[in-house]
Amino acid sequence: MEVYKIDITSWTASFRYPNLISGMQPTLEVPPISTILGLINAAAGFYIEHKNLCVAYYFEYEMEGEDLETIYQISGKDGKPTNEAKSNVITRKFLFNNFLRIYTPDKKIAGYFANPYYPVLLGRMNDLATIVKVSEKDCLARMNVAQKISGQIIPFEYYLPGQIQALPQYFSNEFPRKNLGTRPFSIINHKINVGGNIEVYRDKLPSGKEVDVYFHKINMDN
Repeated sequence: MEVYKIDITSWTASFRYPNLISGMQPTLEVPPISTILGLINAAAGFYIEHKNLCVAYYFEYEMEGEDLETIYQISGKDGKPTNEAKSNVITRKFLFNNFLRIYTPDKKIAGYFANPYYPVLLGRMNDLATIVKVSEKDCLARMNVAQKISGQIIPFEYYLPGQIQALPQYFSNEFPRKNLGTRPFSIINHKINVGGNIEVYRDKLPSGKEVDVYFHKINMDN
């Protein structure tokens, strides 16, 4: 498959668990597909309703840490916020020294990252990222049987070992945003290699590591 590669780095990243809004805030070890679509929207400068999107990605981090964060909880009435708010301190986990590579056969999407409209974030607004490189089109070798899947999420129906989590594939273009396309995924961090009977494409990372990447098919009409 011929694809463009977008390399992104950041000092910090945090990918929240869906619907977890109180207590200690953990982070997923791999960004969900909705985060990748959010990055594409940010780079493009507008909300894209993907019809037949084909996209893959790989994510790794150096270490995990935690920090204390002040949040402000705003009360509501009749579904609307009021002027009453109180502060609270929570523990939030984050990932340090991160690398994300996005794969797309779409030249238009690659062009968005070459000249992004909005800042690119790997999580919250504090997790500012840098687009290091947008490569020219490269050819990835197709592998009918995977041997080196890591740093990705894979649909659960392939029954690959990993942390199982129901994750939205994208969010609605309204406020408040709604989770859409939620399905179970296996979260496979970059520290392990997983194999299985699944079609993937092999790539070599800047570090020299080989990885088998799975391409997600997104059709927001469904």
